Amino acid sequence: MALPRRWPPLRLYPDMLRAALWRAVVPLLVFWRSTWFYRQLLKGPIAYRLRFHPYDALPAPLEDAEAALRGRFRFCGESVEVKDGSVFEQPAPSAAWGRALQSFAWLPPLAAAGGEPARVLATNLISQWLKRNAKYSVPAWSPEVLGRRLLNLFAHSRLVMTDSDLMWRSKLFVSLREQSRALARTCAEAPEGLPRLEAAAALVLSGVCLQDHGNRLEAGLARLESELAGQILPDGGHISRSPEALVTAYRYLTMVMDGLQAISYDVPQAVRVAHDRMTPMIRFFRHGDGTLALFNGGTESDARMIAGLLARDEVRGQPFGHAPHSGYQRAAAGKTILIVDCGTPPPGPYSCAAHAGCLSFEFSTSGQRVVVNCGSAQTQQQRWENVLRATAAHSTVTLADMSSGAILPEGVARNLLGPRLIDGSERVDTRRVETTQGVIVEGSHDGYAATLGIVHERSLTLAPQGRMLTGLDRLVPKVRSRDPVAFAIRFHVHPNVRLSASQGAGILLKLPNGEGWRFRAQGGGVAIEESVYLGGESARRTEQLVIVGSVRDAPVEIGWVFEQIGAQ
Repeated sequence: MALPRRWPPLRLYPDMLRAALWRAVVPLLVFWRSTWFYRQLLKGPIAYRLRFHPYDALPAPLEDAEAALRGRFRFCGESVEVKDGSVFEQPAPSAAWGRALQSFAWLPPLAAAGGEPARVLATNLISQWLKRNAKYSVPAWSPEVLGRRLLNLFAHSRLVMTDSDLMWRSKLFVSLREQSRALARTCAEAPEGLPRLEAAAALVLSGVCLQDHGNRLEAGLARLESELAGQILPDGGHISRSPEALVTAYRYLTMVMDGLQAISYDVPQAVRVAHDRMTPMIRFFRHGDGTLALFNGGTESDARMIAGLLARDEVRGQPFGHAPHSGYQRAAAGKTILIVDCGTPPPGPYSCAAHAGCLSFEFSTSGQRVVVNCGSAQTQQQRWENVLRATAAHSTVTLADMSSGAILPEGVARNLLGPRLIDGSERVDTRRVETTQGVIVEGSHDGYAATLGIVHERSLTLAPQGRMLTGLDRLVPKVRSRDPVAFAIRFHVHPNVRLSASQGAGILLKLPNGEGWRFRAQGGGVAIEESVYLGGESARRTEQLVIVGSVRDAPVEIGWVFEQIGAQ
């Protein structure tokens, strides 16, 4: 693997300085906001009802509700069992678990379960929170946690407000007033990216749902429009280049638009245009099974949620072939879909979940994923994080067992800026040609040029009927090398696909529906190796096809093909 940097790149030092200064200021802000004087600034008119309950399409697992009713609170893949006292008094097993607890992540599954036991538990939990969090504290009042808590309350509070005690409901609305006003003051302090966009959406919905004569609706829309302008690219992708981040942003935007329409407030043009741009891009990232391709963090997501969100799209924008600003190519033929990463790493703070998978691809056929990337680490799988973000976890070429992009190593810089992806590809060239022989996607990247002096070129051709995917990888040395450089071309296979050596040449792939494909290659030896897949909630064992060889002074070409067998 690549040796870690001893010092962070010079370009990061201005960001490090700003982060250090902000970190020094935060304790002073927390102290000020916890005082009686600050609390007086949050006073004002009180709304005594919610005039709108937004619909949140995010699935709420009933098993989480059942666990909570038994005293077991499961968030981010971790559980805490409460036998005595309040869950808010229990030590959090991780920071992510603590933020989920404080954001009321337990409320959606309890609301989905319904019934008197769920209502009583939710009411008690809200009472416990109100008792312990009257003053500003971190993380309970951090803008990203505060925003998510408000969204959960607005969307799911029917469970606790119906036939509730008048005094209890009054205390809740007093708290909602203070939380909403606090969010208006701190929204811009949320971490850059989705957390800040989510906080802005929550601020807008606080103005929609709470009719307390404030100007939060206009302030929230101004903040939301600013975040959309900075985060949603001209082709509709999210600046992080993550398909799941795009769907999450779209979900928030849908909730906001529903709320504005419910109170007969004109949806701003900037919000509507961003929404319309995002829809085709979500379709762009969908495989035949309705879930998302695995690029730059995130998971497959929930197919029914995605379908439900897209079903409400009046424009019905269809996916295009090339997303130049997001850096992806897509081809579809017959029942086969091919999606290729042709982009550079996202900028600065948006790269903290980005992957070094340039020119990696995924393809599915007949609704079944065949070649995939390994996925991303969830909270309970943090030991996988660096491995899954490295090039070897993607269906592309790895040189000298190094990643084409490095993750900011442990130290002061990472502590201040997070696990940013650095030293990735600076230039990615891509070309698309559609002929009678199929769709051809060509690309090259310089991710290994600085360290090894080699450029990777890849050409992919999807046949017109979708029954054959042909590839050519070319490794081009730009400097003379004294020693050969080993390469490995990896094709991670979905866990539902079975691999077996053919009696003739190549490897056979059997899909769950009985469909058969064959893989053949020339220019290097082919082996079947173990792999791992984290596209869902848990890690699954799987396998990968690997072509190995070496390159020295002359360019090396490796050809390979996936072809359906037995098709008429």
